[in-house]
Amino acid sequence: MSLAPLLCARQVAVGLAGRVFCRDLDLRLMPGESLAVLGRNGVGKSTLLAVLAGLRPPLAGEVLLAGRTYAASGARASALLRGWLPQGRSEAFSSTVLETALIGRHPHLARWAWESANDAAIARQALAAVGMADLAQRDVQTLSGGERQRLAIATVLTQAPQIYLLDEPLAHLDLNHQIAVLELFARLTREQGAACVMVLHEPGLAARFCTHALLLFADGTLTQGACHEVITSEALTRLYGYPLRETGDGRQRWFMPA
Repeated sequence: MSLAPLLCARQVAVGLAGRVFCRDLDLRLMPGESLAVLGRNGVGKSTLLAVLAGLRPPLAGEVLLAGRTYAASGARASALLRGWLPQGRSEAFSSTVLETALIGRHPHLARWAWESANDAAIARQALAAVGMADLAQRDVQTLSGGERQRLAIATVLTQAPQIYLLDEPLAHLDLNHQIAVLELFARLTREQGAACVMVLHEPGLAARFCTHALLLFADGTLTQGACHEVITSEALTRLYGYPLRETGDGRQRWFMPA
C-alpha cells in the first residue's frame, strides 16, 4: 500500500510585487521526508513557504494538503494538518511561556472550549522538547531572542500537525540549540511519519538532517531532489555566487569557501 503525499505542489508559480521567484514547481512531500529550502537573501524562500502553507495564493498552479486544496479544507482542518513557523514574531501582551505554547492547541478546541489538562500536558511536553520546561511560568516579554525562538517552535509542536513548515527555525539559536532542534524534527519525521519543510542557510546542516533539498536561484530557476544529489559544491557555488568546496569525514559533508 503506497502512502499519499502530505504536501503536493502542481505547476506552482510564486511571486511578489511584480517579481516571479519560481515557475512550474512540482513537489511531492511524503510522510517521513524533510525538505530544506536553500537560496540567497531575497530569492523568495519565505514567499514560497507561505504559498506552501496556504497563506499566500500562488501565481499559477495549486497546492494540495493531504490531497485537498486549502480552500476546500478550510482554515481549521488545514491547521490540524499543517503547522507554520513564521520568520518574525512579537508578543504584544504579557503572558506566561505555558500560556503562549497553549496557543498551538486552538485548532483542536471547540469554539468556546478551554484548554484541558491534556492540552496543558502536551504543551509542557513540547516545552521540555526544546529545553524550556523550567521556564513555563516566565513572562514571555522577559525572554531572550533565542528563548523566544524555542518557544515559537514549542508552540508549533503543541499544535501536533502532520507537516511542519518552518521559516528559518535556527534563527537566534546558538549551535547547541540549532543541532537539538534539527535532531528533534529529524526524529519527528523518522519515528512519527511527520513531514517537514524548512528554510535553512547552512547547506552542511541541510545535507545532514534533511532527506531532500530545493535550491532556489536568483533567476527564478530551481533544482530539487535528494540531498546527496542536489547539495554539491558546484550547485552551491552557483546558488550563492561564491566558490565553495566540499569537505567531510566520510559520514558528514560540509561546504567551505574556496
